Amino acid sequence: MAVDTTTAAPSHPEGDEGGEEAVRPLLSGAPAEVEDEELDIRYAPYARRDAYGPMGRGPLSAAQVARLVLAGVVLLPLRLVAGVLLVVAYYLVCRVCTLFVGGVGEGRPRLQGLRREAVLRAGRVLSRAMLFVFGFYWIPVSDRSFPNAEDVPKDHYEELERPGAIVSNHVSYVDILYHMSTSSPSFVAKNSVSKLPLIGLISKCLGCIFVQRESKCSDSKGVSGAVTERLHEVSQDENSPMILLFPEGTTTNGDYLLPFKTGAFLARAPLQPVILRYPYRRFSPAWDSMDGARHVFLLLCQFANYIEVVRLPVYYPSEQEKQDPRVYANNVRKLLATEGNLVLSNLGLAEKRVYHAALNGNSPRALHQKDD
Repeated sequence: MAVDTTTAAPSHPEGDEGGEEAVRPLLSGAPAEVEDEELDIRYAPYARRDAYGPMGRGPLSAAQVARLVLAGVVLLPLRLVAGVLLVVAYYLVCRVCTLFVGGVGEGRPRLQGLRREAVLRAGRVLSRAMLFVFGFYWIPVSDRSFPNAEDVPKDHYEELERPGAIVSNHVSYVDILYHMSTSSPSFVAKNSVSKLPLIGLISKCLGCIFVQRESKCSDSKGVSGAVTERLHEVSQDENSPMILLFPEGTTTNGDYLLPFKTGAFLARAPLQPVILRYPYRRFSPAWDSMDGARHVFLLLCQFANYIEVVRLPVYYPSEQEKQDPRVYANNVRKLLATEGNLVLSNLGLAEKRVYHAALNGNSPRALHQKDD
């Protein structure tokens, strides 16, 4: 249950307790015209507090405008070209490795041996190169161990070394690039992704789970069913890639942790928790309340971007957590909040849409009618 508070948590909550909960707003009672500060308080997990302001449309000084124009003329084209070349290079690797291999048409090429190793190694190297191109030159990683780590039974070591999924807080699309550069995991994507030029074949080679989110057919396994099936497969086949999961279901400004969906915890498999933070000076890489094109433009126009990573020990569920996925999800969430100094919030994707609508001058009531 959320703790009722009257003030918003700060955007950089170094002094906050991990177990503090943000207020859940009453959507139907939101006024049509609310001051920006009140909106930021009410929807704190999605509020931007960088130099560019809400939606990236805040006022800029003459020096900031000049810096942005210079970066847009010089830095942006170079990074765009380099990024495209890296994607093409990885596509070519995947194309060569899938020659005369079955399963490509079904969405999952049966790669083994050197072919699989080539795809994974190329993916890690090129993803790290992409991060470098985007300005993430140095990525500090903190590996944390707990005092009771030695208490784990020896017969569980093998299971701990082979988690079924990576569970991470979700801050930006950059999250995926980082995880690809270290673990080469698969992830859940819409069926349409498999048909995209270049990216389609790459996602197939990574073993991504393609789902029809809007499908309501009785024979559809759904996202949770597909994830659970893959987690069981990972536990039985060491060649099956781990899954990258963001249980929050959407991105935040990086200071908060939203409620976890239980799909990642239904299989009762061990998980690898990872915490991502994006310190910033002017522009925040968090993709919270800004359209994609504007965000990519500002990210690529910033010379240096920063990311900090905390890797926690593999989380092996207790018997109680195995019996109740909600308990498992809540315990992992509290762990991430405590170790990452994140504020727990009860808000979700619905509130995020209302916040975006309010920033764009739309009525939350009109948004709900449109969704219906």
